[in-house]
Amino acid sequence: MKALVYHGPGKKSWEEKAKPVIEQPTDVIVQITRTTICGTDLHILKGDVPEVTDGRTLGHEGVGIVEEAGNAVTCFKKGDRVIISCITSCGKCDYCKRGMYSHCEQGGWILGHLIDGTQAEYVRIPHADNSLYPIPAGSDEEALVMLSDILPTGFECGVLNGKVQPGNTVVIVGSGPIGLASLLTSQFYAPAEIIMVDPDDNRLEMAKLFGATQVINNSREDTKKRVLELTHGRGADTVIEAVGIPATFELCQALVGPGGIIANIGVHGKSAELHLETLWARNITITTRLVDTVTTAMLLKTIQSKKLNAKQLITHTFDLHDIISAYDTFEHAAREKALKVILTHH
Repeated sequence: MKALVYHGPGKKSWEEKAKPVIEQPTDVIVQITRTTICGTDLHILKGDVPEVTDGRTLGHEGVGIVEEAGNAVTCFKKGDRVIISCITSCGKCDYCKRGMYSHCEQGGWILGHLIDGTQAEYVRIPHADNSLYPIPAGSDEEALVMLSDILPTGFECGVLNGKVQPGNTVVIVGSGPIGLASLLTSQFYAPAEIIMVDPDDNRLEMAKLFGATQVINNSREDTKKRVLELTHGRGADTVIEAVGIPATFELCQALVGPGGIIANIGVHGKSAELHLETLWARNITITTRLVDTVTTAMLLKTIQSKKLNAKQLITHTFDLHDIISAYDTFEHAAREKALKVILTHH
C-alpha cells in the first residue's frame, strides 16, 4: 500500500509500505476512504514532536471501511463504515475510567505519533471497540472527518476547559481550523461576544461567516487595546489559545480579565513566558489538555441534527495519492485560502 511517511524534520514522502496486519485480537484494519492533514502534522514536520521517529506514517484523522476485525472485537465487522478517533483508548485502565482517554495506558494519541497513522490506504486501529465510531447511514462522510480531531479538540480543550458561559466574552487567538472549531462549538453556550484574533484577513472573514461578533487582525492592530475597548476595560472571560507558539500564549495572558480562564489548545514546541508578575493577583485559571474525544458521540448527534455545520470547515479536496500537493496547500494556507483539506481514496 501507499503511505505518507515522515523522515525527520522537514522531510516526508509518499511511498510504498507494507499493509498493516492484525497484531492483537482487539485490533481492526480500516481501509481509508477519507483523511485530512492537521496542524499537529505540521508541528511534527517542524520537529516540535521529537517522539515521532523516521519511518512513521503520519495522520490521526479519517473515516473508512473495516477491512478485517480481530476476534475480540465485538462492535465492528468487515464492511462497517467508521469514524476513526485521533485518540486510541482501551476503556478499561484507570485513566480511561476517569474519561481521560488521552492518557490511556495502552493508547492515547498514538496514531501518526507512536504507531503508523491514517495518511495511508490502510491503518491498524488498536482497541477498536472504544476507538472507532459507527457512521450512521446516509451521512456526509467528509463532514464526519471533522469528528476525528478538530471538533472534539476545539470543544473539549477550548470551550469546555474555558468554561464558556451565556453572556460571556470569548477571545479565540488563532482563526485556523482548530480556532474555528472552537468558534463553532462555543456557540452552544450563547456567549455575548466571540472575538477572533488572527493575522490573516481571509481567515477572519471566514470567522465572521461562522459567527464571530468581532475580528482583530493582530498584524496591524493593537490587540490588547482593542479587546479592552470591546470589554469596557475588563478583558475577556475566556481566552482560547489555538496556535501553539510563545507569542500567542503570551498574548492570551494580556487579554484575559480578572477571574478569567486561558484555555490552551495549541501544540507547543518551545517554552513560553508566564507573566506571573501581572497574573498572580487576578484570579486567573490556565488550563491545558490533550483532547480526550469523550464528546465525539454528542458532536456526531449535533452534526446529524444540523445544529452544527462541520462541512464549512472544508475548503479543498484532493485525491489521497496527491497528498504532497495537499500538504503544500495546507502549509501555505494564507496563500491558498485553505482551512481543512480532505483527501479521498476509493
